[in-house]
Order: sequence, then C-alpha cells, then structure tokens
Amino acid sequence: MLFLLLLGGCGQGGTSNGSEDGGRLLINGAGATFPYPIYSKWFNEYHKLHPTIAINYQSIGSGGGIRQLLSGTVDFGASDMPVTTQLLAQASTKILHFPTVLGADVPTYNLPGISQGLHFTPEALAGVFLGTIKKWNDPQLARLNPGLNLPAHEIVIVHRSDGSGTTFVWTDYLSKVSPEWKSQVGASTSVNWPTGLGAKGNEGVSGLVQQTPYSLGYVELIYALQNKLGYGIVRNAAGKFVKPDLNSVTAAAAGMVANMPADFRVSITNAPGANAYPISSFTWMLIPASISNPAKRDAIKNFLNWMLTDGQTMVQSLDYAPLPDQVKSKELAQISETR
Repeated sequence: MLFLLLLGGCGQGGTSNGSEDGGRLLINGAGATFPYPIYSKWFNEYHKLHPTIAINYQSIGSGGGIRQLLSGTVDFGASDMPVTTQLLAQASTKILHFPTVLGADVPTYNLPGISQGLHFTPEALAGVFLGTIKKWNDPQLARLNPGLNLPAHEIVIVHRSDGSGTTFVWTDYLSKVSPEWKSQVGASTSVNWPTGLGAKGNEGVSGLVQQTPYSLGYVELIYALQNKLGYGIVRNAAGKFVKPDLNSVTAAAAGMVANMPADFRVSITNAPGANAYPISSFTWMLIPASISNPAKRDAIKNFLNWMLTDGQTMVQSLDYAPLPDQVKSKELAQISETR
C-alpha cells in the first residue's frame, strides 16, 4: 500500500538522494501495516500544519521495512518488532528505535451466527495454530464458551504471508505461553506455519477472514473493528479473561515501563497484571542516527517531536493506546541523537 502526502517541516527541499522536486522535500519510509491507520492520520494532520514536505510511506510489513532501511532505499523504517542485534550490526549507521503507539493483536474470526466475543486460553490458541485443535466445537473451545452452539466445522486458519511485525507479536506471545509452539515454530516475522492460508498485510488477513466462513486469523485491533469482525477475549498471565481495548493495552505496558531498556527494544506480550491484555505491543519508527541531508534530518526530527506531543492526542480515536509519559520523555531526549 502506497501513501503519499505533502507534509510540512523545516529546512529546504530534497528527495531521498538530496535533490529537489518542485521545492518539496521528499521523505521515503516503509514498513509495518499494524500502525498504518494512525500513521495515515498523523500525516494528514501534519500536512495541514506544514505543506512543503512529502512523506511517501509504503505499508509493506515490518520485514520489508527493515530490509529497505538497511539497504538505504528509504529514509526511515517502521516495525512492530524491535530490530535484532544481528540485523542492527548490518546497518551502515546506528538505528534508533522510537515507539509511536501501543496496539493489540487480536484473534479475529468469521463464525456465522456468532458475533459475541469468544473466549480463548493461551493453550487453545496455540493448539488451533499448531493444527491440533481442528474444529470449532473442539472440547477445549466449547468449555470456554458455554451456551454457544459452536459448529462442527473445520477451523480455517489465516496468517500473514509476508514478513510481518504483527506475526512477530503473535508468535512471540505463543512462544511464551506454549513450549510446543516455541520448539516447533518459534517467534519471528516469518515462520513455517503448521497450517492455514496466507494473506498479505493486516488488510489482507482481515479481508480473507471476512470472505471465509469459519476462519480464524490475527490482526491489529483496528483492522477487526474497521471490518466489523468478531475478535476474541484472551486469558492473560494472571488468569483473567481480558478484552483488548485502550485500558487493557495500557495496562500491559504499565508493568514493563520501569524496566524498559534505553534503546526501547522490549516485548510486552504476556505481561503481568490482572488487567493486562496479553497480546499487546509497542510499534516503532526506525530512524538513522546519522542523516546526511540536513533539511531531511531537521524535518524528520520536527515530525518526531510533533508525533510525541500533539500526535499522541489523536491515537485513541483509532483504538491505539498512547505512549506512557515516561516513555515519551525519554524519546524526546533521544531525538537529539539524530545528527
């Protein structure tokens, strides 16, 4: 998905290689689909304030965004997975992680006749995606949802086909709660799925679930809401069944902020706390610490400042959770590291 907006900022014009295009400064980014709805809103609102900079963002998945950033074909990347130390070592300059919002991966489904939130345990989700729980009326699911007439239909699994931070969050969670998943599949942006159909992007997964009766997939919460899909209530590490929403995602981050590493690379899946939704995550913009084009550098830093202040007031309308104040203050200080 290609998103091109004329945005404003400081500095003189230039393209990704430093040239000018009609007096506009062109900034190219690529990566995660998880935050695409809020990024779109931010770019629109920033455009109203500053009409002289163009930001071209390709919503291609976290894996693609990381690859393009490391190859130098974009000015910034976006990922729902912290970049590994091994990949960071391949970069020509230091890469800074800037958390932007908090969101939730949700199990989303198309179950004719059933619209209310289904209950899932970690064991049930792992069993379904491992292929050991094959039908909707399996006893493990039926026990969790008394009073619902779950059908005897095969569960059609839908997963991402592209390198995806949403997949990393999902498989990171399953690896924490299921020894079988950890040993057989593991956590990554791309895995060898035991079963299911592949689709590209959160858009593709939600679309395929919507078109496929008796299917079950995983998407960022906003995609389930926008497509009016059912989504699950998941038992957390404290043993409580928790609905994904702003409060439960915020609760997942709350227990992790005090010990957040200086580089902001942290997983908050299966977080402690009675009110924490267990499949929550930060999502990050990936910014080079060294940007040779001074106009582009100043524009990116200006946008980061705006995103961490005014931009945070806009996230709840799209069912993302805003960053904790403690995280925002640390990020604002980190902006000065981009030179």
